[in-house]
Parts: sequence; structure tokens; C-alpha cells
Amino acid sequence: MKILAKLSLASVLIGSLSCGPTNDLEKTKATVSQQTIKDHIYYLASDEMRGRDTGSPEILKAADYLADQLQSYGAKQVPGADGFFQKVPLRKKTPATAGAFSYGGRDFELNKDFIVVDGESGNFNGEVVYLEYGLESDYENAEVAGKFVFAKVGDGENTDRRAILQLSREKYELAREKGAAGLVEFYSVPSLPWDNLGRMFNRVGITLDQSANAFSTDPIIPHLWLKDMDNANQRFMMTRSIKRAELSIEGMTNELTGDKNVLAMVEGTDPELKKEFIMFSAHYDHVGVGPANAEGDSIYNGTRDNAIGTVTVLSAAENIAKYPMKRSALFVLYTAEEKGLLGSRYMANNPIIPNNEIVFCWNSDNGGYNDTSISTIVGLERTTATPFIKEANVAFGLEAVEDQSGMGLFNRSDNVNFARKGIPAPTYSLGFREFDDEINKYYHKQTDNPNSVDYDYLEKFFKSYVYASRLIGNAPERPFWVEGDPYYEAGKALYGLD
Repeated sequence: MKILAKLSLASVLIGSLSCGPTNDLEKTKATVSQQTIKDHIYYLASDEMRGRDTGSPEILKAADYLADQLQSYGAKQVPGADGFFQKVPLRKKTPATAGAFSYGGRDFELNKDFIVVDGESGNFNGEVVYLEYGLESDYENAEVAGKFVFAKVGDGENTDRRAILQLSREKYELAREKGAAGLVEFYSVPSLPWDNLGRMFNRVGITLDQSANAFSTDPIIPHLWLKDMDNANQRFMMTRSIKRAELSIEGMTNELTGDKNVLAMVEGTDPELKKEFIMFSAHYDHVGVGPANAEGDSIYNGTRDNAIGTVTVLSAAENIAKYPMKRSALFVLYTAEEKGLLGSRYMANNPIIPNNEIVFCWNSDNGGYNDTSISTIVGLERTTATPFIKEANVAFGLEAVEDQSGMGLFNRSDNVNFARKGIPAPTYSLGFREFDDEINKYYHKQTDNPNSVDYDYLEKFFKSYVYASRLIGNAPERPFWVEGDPYYEAGKALYGLD
């Protein structure tokens, strides 16, 4: 009898030890820890990380830390990635301090007559060729290798500032690919005053190199805008037999930064649904070091923006690696959001997991909070995942609300680069109904330190994010855009839906 009693007791103990959480709510509670949240945030937003600026040694250190965490959870490398990374071809440029340009006997002065949009220090000379707008069709039957390509700015139709800048970049990348010695655009756009251009380009900046040879260490060819508001320089080019151009640039540097997106995955458990990925994303960069405040603090720590968002994704990764969902999970942490959503733009245009296999982008980005009773979801009512998000918030004593700030936030975070492809992509944010003094006190300020946030609130916020993730990842139906949404048709095209 004693032997049977002991066996019976042992069986009960073994059974109780092997009985883990059985539903998504219990699985969420089992891994999300306030102390773990705090430890991650205190590290990422520490003075040691010096604001995690793009192109800095500290952001590379942060990338390594994030990769180590993902690996420690048991998340796997994404096939085709560089370990737990995707290299992003960002270039850090310092402006020219001196320069001279001439062709056809005419001399031009730096900044007064021409601006160096891209390039690096050096002396350049070569034959010239005029290609109208410098578009792909203009290169037909043209021999441009080793020559300066001259072209009109824009395309003759679109005068929108952003479109002109984007087209100019594309023309420059095309000239590089064709082997040109440089690109010179005749600049005559009234909507972009010349003096404003000087302020735009004559500062240290980060750009995304989207050319085919983006990671090449070959010299960077020069790209000039030549002031030509009255088209006089263009007429001179057209009416003279111009043979050569000469250019000198001093003080300009142009180097790859080494920045990386961090990524990992967990395969789903369902034979069919695992072919679909839920993507969990956030940017981990901030704005670095800047002018000191009255207290002498010059480090912009970026706790709210966006150490918290980064750790939100880590919390999801830890949970899902331990308790996989039916759908597969892709975890992505972007660099260079603060420089213009560059890390996410690169991934959206150069996906490692095909975009049509990613059925939901669950982004997390923050400017701050002023209401600890809510989570603000930018795009809450724009996808069919709304009921799951609301249910998850209620489970932890929060209310999920739509962004009502009127600041166009949906199109100002990394999610938009995937929404444009057609992927449903709301952003999960700390609670706010409007941007007020409480948010502005910390937003992009030296005061955004790890000791300035409410960790009891963050625990509820993190748990609601993870629980919503599990509900979405295990649902029988994939989420999609609400019919009539601006990205609804893009989604239908991406996924081949009728």
C-alpha cells in the first residue's frame, strides 16, 4: 500500500510539473515579465548606448545585443539572411568644403552655381554627353562609360518636390550602373528654391543606396545640380560643341555605415498556416547625441522612441519561441527609422521572406504616452484583426483606441513601407489621444530616460501586444484590410485575391 501510495503521489507530481499553460492567455502570462522588460529597456536606453544613432558604433552594439537575445530565446536564422542580420546599404555623407566645376570655358562656383548632391572628394574630368532627362529610355544607343551625363532635372511632367528628389536619386543610380563618370542635372524647379537646397545638402546626412552595386567599395561618382532657373546653361550646352567637363571636390566623405536590420523567425505548427508569416517589427535606432540641456545632458536616450517598441518585439519573440503559433513568426528590428524609414524601406524592397508570404505586419513605435488606461493602435479599424486587438487589451485592463491625433501617424512609421506593398500593417503604440505637453516633455529630448516610465503600465501594454499576436497568429482566417482602405487593392494584388 505504501508503495502504491508513493507511486500515486509521484504520478501526481509528474503530471502537475508537465502541465503547462494550455491557452493563449496563459501562455502570454507565462513569459512576459516586468523585470525582463525593465532590464532590456535600461540597457538599450542607457547612456552607454549614446542614443543609438544610425551610423554610430553604439547602434552596431545594440544590433549585436538584439541578435543575441533572439538567439537565446530559440528563434532561428531566416534562410537567406546574413546570420541574424540584413545588411542595409546606408551611406554617411559629409558635405563638400570646397569645389570647382567647369565646361565649355565656363566656370561655376560651389553652392552659388552648383551643389554636390552626392559623391566624394577628388578630381574628375571626362567627355560629356547630353541625355535629355537621363531616364532609362534616354540611354538607348548612348555610350556613357567614363563620361559626364548632362540632363534636365525631373521628367518634364511631375513638379512635386518629393517626386523630383526621388527621380533624381533614381537617375543618379542609373548613371552609376551605366558606368558614367558623373551626373549633372540642370536645375530649374521654382517649387524648390535654390537657397533651401544648400541647407538640405550641405550637412552631414544618411542616405539609402538603392543601386545595384550598393555595397561596392568602388569610388562614388559625383552628382551635381547646376543652377539654371532661366535655362541659360542648358541652352549653352545645346548650342555649343562641348567636349569635356572638369570637377574638383574637397572635404566630402561618403562611406557605408555598416548598419543592419536584425531578424529571426519561429516556424509555425500548422502544416498549412505555417506558410503564412506574422511579422513583428520595430525600429531600434534613435537620434544619438545633440546639444546639451540646462542640466548638461546631451544624450537622447530614446526610451519611449523606441526602446519600448523594440522590447515589445523581444517580448513577442521570447513568448512565441517557447510557445509557437500556428502561423510562422518573423521578428524584424530596423535601423534608420529616424533618418526617413530607411531600414524598413530597404527590407520592403529587398525582402528575405517574400512579401506575399507575410500576411500581417504588427509594428510597434512610440512617441510617448499620456494615458495609462489605453493602448493607441494606429490603424486599429483598418484591418480585420481589430477584434483580437481589442480582446487582448481588455484582458489586461486596457482599452484599444484608434489614433485620433490627426497627425497622419500611419504614414510616418516603418509600417507604411509594408502597407504600400499591400500587407496589413497597423502600429501598436503607448496610450495617447493627442500630443500634448506631457508627450513633448520627452519626445526626442534628453529627458527620455528609462527611469521616467511607468513599468506597471508597460507590463500590461506588453502583455496585450503579445496576447493579440497569439490570437492573430492562431486564428483560422488570415487578417486583411477592411474593404475600402487605401491599401485594400494593393493587398488584393499582392496576395492574388479576386
